Amino acid sequence: MTRTKIIDTKDRAGETVSISGWVHNRRDHGKLIFIDLRDASGKVQAVALPSHAAAHGLAETVRPEWVLEVIGRVNRRPEKMIKPELPNGAIELEITALQVLNEATTPPFDLGTTGYELDEENRLRYRYLDLRRPRMQKNLNLRHQLVRFIRDHLSEQGFLEIETPILTKATPEGARDYLVPARLYPGKFYALPQSPQQYKQLLMVAGVEKYFQMARCFRDEDTRGDRQPEFTQLDLEMAFVEQEEVMALNEKLLIEIVKKITPEKTIKQIPFPRLTYEAAMAKYESDRPDLRSDQEKTDKNLLAFCWVVDFPFFEKEDNGKWTFTHNPFSAPKPEQLEDLLNQKNLGQILTSQYDITLNGLEIGGGSIRNHRPDGLRAVFKILGHSDRAIDDNFGHMLQALAAGAPPHGGIAWGLDRLISLLGNEPNIREVIAFPKTGEGRDLMMNAPA
Repeated sequence: MTRTKIIDTKDRAGETVSISGWVHNRRDHGKLIFIDLRDASGKVQAVALPSHAAAHGLAETVRPEWVLEVIGRVNRRPEKMIKPELPNGAIELEITALQVLNEATTPPFDLGTTGYELDEENRLRYRYLDLRRPRMQKNLNLRHQLVRFIRDHLSEQGFLEIETPILTKATPEGARDYLVPARLYPGKFYALPQSPQQYKQLLMVAGVEKYFQMARCFRDEDTRGDRQPEFTQLDLEMAFVEQEEVMALNEKLLIEIVKKITPEKTIKQIPFPRLTYEAAMAKYESDRPDLRSDQEKTDKNLLAFCWVVDFPFFEKEDNGKWTFTHNPFSAPKPEQLEDLLNQKNLGQILTSQYDITLNGLEIGGGSIRNHRPDGLRAVFKILGHSDRAIDDNFGHMLQALAAGAPPHGGIAWGLDRLISLLGNEPNIREVIAFPKTGEGRDLMMNAPA
């Protein structure tokens, strides 16, 4: 008999069906044994009666999280027994045959709760069990729906989804690289990408014009509660655009995501407010301002998006040297290009960077890029790199920009963070299938090892 998804049993009243799944719980009332069976689609109550002796006898032995195949008749519940709050609350399954597909050891924790009350390290150690929770299944589904919507939306806008390499070259981008020894080239290493920044710019040089991908990124950073050694970005880039066009496309996409994927949520203000970096720091003392009032912050379904623009390009380190505030590949504001090329008024140069924040957290950042080789070389000179070091580390980029690079710009979203905010989760580990601890350990696989 063909397997029926549990969620579909409500539409099969009066029929005999076969379902398979995990024992959510079992209640033995003597003659009546109730089993709540769960699969990825939902849960249903099944009952074993003495009149089906073989099934009833086997039902006495089953325990939580055993894997069963159940054949039974879908019966409507009496009016008084209907539970309208449950998808299958109007029916129950009368078990006529039962097969144990696999037994299960006793779970190390209760799978019927949200899991918030448990020690997180224990949850991560047994993540394959923790993911069985309805809340975690809901998070995985939310992630899938959001990624699918983004792919469809950008494809309709003429974007191409293109994968870029994972094994690449180490370049200074703000964090430490993860290195991979090159077996065929002793003493040499690949680096895992901190972002696809250079590759997406090279795609613009290649004439792609509109690119995106769900990019895996790797950064060897110090321990931070809401960071992961590997994470996912929505990465996109566009040729022949100015800042307003990139921001408009992303704002429209975010609005459509909320409308279609999380319609229960309300956006505080459309169009999204804009603040300069200077104004955000003056009023909120943060470049990730939370525009909700104290009272509004208690409303988990209110989304306060905000753009922050006009960031300083450079800032001085304690040692007196200049460093970039966001990304060395950004372009300055057009009217300040000459100052950049002449390395003048460095503290006053603003970059064409734009960040998108949500409820006090940065969920994305991008810029119009420096598409001229002399402009990019000037940035690295300001940062203190010698011509030789620039050529060694970025010669490939300078050659590419000199080959006829169009004006271009883009953005990268922290996809994990956006999903956690839309799912009302406290951190990104709750929306990643197999995350690592805050210290970068995989307790389930015992890595690094």
